[in-house]
Amino acid sequence: MKLHRTCDGMQRRDMLKAGVLSLGGLTLSNYMQMSHAGQVQAGRADRAIFIELPGGPSHLDTFDMKPDAASEYRGSFNPIATNVPGIQISEHLPKLAAVADKFAILRGVSHTLAAHRLGREYVNTGSKPIPALEYPSYGSVISKEQPSENDIPSLVAVPKAGQGAGFLGIRYAALETNASPNFGEPFSVRGISLGQGIGVDEVQRRQSLLKKLDRRFSELEKNDQLLEGLDKFGDQAYSMITSARAREAFDISREPESFSKQFGEESFGQSCMLALRLVESGVRLVSVQLGGWDTHTDNFSKLKDNNLPKLDAGLSGLLTGLEQRGLLETTAVFVTGEFGRTPKINSRSPEGGRDHYPRCMFMLMAGGAVKGGQVIGESDDNASGPRHDGLSPDDVAASFYHNLGIDPTMEYDTNTGRPITLVRDGGIITELFS
Repeated sequence: MKLHRTCDGMQRRDMLKAGVLSLGGLTLSNYMQMSHAGQVQAGRADRAIFIELPGGPSHLDTFDMKPDAASEYRGSFNPIATNVPGIQISEHLPKLAAVADKFAILRGVSHTLAAHRLGREYVNTGSKPIPALEYPSYGSVISKEQPSENDIPSLVAVPKAGQGAGFLGIRYAALETNASPNFGEPFSVRGISLGQGIGVDEVQRRQSLLKKLDRRFSELEKNDQLLEGLDKFGDQAYSMITSARAREAFDISREPESFSKQFGEESFGQSCMLALRLVESGVRLVSVQLGGWDTHTDNFSKLKDNNLPKLDAGLSGLLTGLEQRGLLETTAVFVTGEFGRTPKINSRSPEGGRDHYPRCMFMLMAGGAVKGGQVIGESDDNASGPRHDGLSPDDVAASFYHNLGIDPTMEYDTNTGRPITLVRDGGIITELFS
């Protein structure tokens, strides 16, 4: 999958550890952990898939259309009926229209951060960014509270994580695949598959060497948070590389063509299928990215010819596949960009574009206890803002955690002893679950 960009030192012992692990193809440079602590709390969903749409998708051309608005607002797309009476979405999302009963649309979600980096940090954590503190991603929190078994990762990002572990520390960071699967091709992750002719015996020998190095340096760095994260990373990375279950989870070629075809042949759809396989195997949260939504120019052709067909096939395939596997009731799904796009079309290109617009956007939620086939919230006549009070990213985050049995008001202590509320300003959206 093409990575779309918008805007935005190791100690001696760290280098030794990274070097030993990389000998077997186990780079996992950003995957410095696997959770071993925390208590699983009761909740309908016990795993999650977080789909991020970096760049900020237009709400008016997707899930919050305004066909009666003036032409400079409504654009050239038409709405179509879904399988839920009274709910309409873009004509370029026909497959999602056919499964609208499986997800809830949140309209009139609103905030004030119009910069990509800040907006992404906000929607990836549910807390507005502040200079003095980095909040953890949803996956990092879930890794801490509901860890996977030792031979399977708790948190996987395909291909990259949109947010780090923040104040929780690197032991709860994501395993990044650094690549996306392609239709009809084998897919492997460095560090899960053994490469360069390295066998399990050789990995075991190098693991023994690593433990000797650990003992030599541990007395000097007993209180180092990075050291603690690397220890957890090393232990579980070794378990994963020798685990048939972990390798099989990433092997999408095991899926029959009849199943994989419903996800489409684009990398995003195949990434959604990989996400399904991973949560089915025991991974707690998988994040998937589909970029390219920063449509300041040529908004309509970019959406029609590229992004909307990819989203339509991949997300509809995911929701259908989860239901087919009996996983939809236990898998919380959350889809969001960092903001919406300006209601009024600009003149930067012949067909026009839309600019950053955090005052109004959409989000989607499904799975677990979420009631599909409904619209929550409403925007005004031009989708310029919420018609009433509106929803915040904090509210959606609190609801996402609630769906997973995690209390959004719980407190953590940073390594300096500072108490931090998980979602400090949000409230649970009760309509989602009724």
